[in-house]
Amino acid sequence: MDVRPYEHSDRPACLAVFHSLIPGLLDATTLPLFEAWLENAAGPYFVMEHEASVVGCGGYSFSPDGSAATLQWGMVHRSSQKMGLGRFLLLYRIREIGKGGTAGLVFAKVPRPSAGFFEKQGFRVNGIEKDAVELIKKLTVCP
Repeated sequence: MDVRPYEHSDRPACLAVFHSLIPGLLDATTLPLFEAWLENAAGPYFVMEHEASVVGCGGYSFSPDGSAATLQWGMVHRSSQKMGLGRFLLLYRIREIGKGGTAGLVFAKVPRPSAGFFEKQGFRVNGIEKDAVELIKKLTVCP
């Protein structure tokens, strides 16, 4: 398994990951938002390869003051779920956020069915909307 920075040539593979989650987890109406992110990411974005195929992608962005990060468009192809790859990609992104040394909080806004996965990884519910849950995780143990 390998995680590397997203390249424009990865776009079709990332779109295939997105489409594997429709219907069910993601809604086709969010496709233009994802495509816009791939075109002009507001932060680092990565692809995860397993057995020579892109099976996942995800990134993050920092708040203007750098004190918090928000996970962006993290997903694993439906056929590769339940293998620990989502956890691996999440922990990779959290590690990368931590390397910056300024963010003490990580936020994630996810579809309701995904909230349990994030809670198992130490995130706590911060708010609930109609179709989404905002979660938060503290990166620092001591001030």
